[in-house]
Amino acid sequence: MNNMNQMMKQVKKMQEQMLKAQEELGTKTIEGSAGGGVVTVVVNGHKNVQSVVIKPEAVDPDDIEMLQDLVLTAINDAINKADEVANKDMGKYTNGMKIPGLF
Repeated sequence: MNNMNQMMKQVKKMQEQMLKAQEELGTKTIEGSAGGGVVTVVVNGHKNVQSVVIKPEAVDPDDIEMLQDLVLTAINDAINKADEVANKDMGKYTNGMKIPGLF
């Protein structure tokens, strides 16, 4: 019975550490870019877009599709980097397990 209590304490401690790490992800910012930096997107560790910066040289009224592609590429770059940060930070607690809804 003593082992079960000790195991439950460890599980509870791990849950608390994971919740804290997940909260900390929300304070981290990750930058993605496209077109050599003419479009930059910043997301937080929860993958919420914080800002989009488009340099004037990226805007060509005759080629709106290119600008749209640059924005999408920058967003996807930022999200992929945010996933890497989350996997690194949360992987300490999950040992590489993919837990749905956790991150």
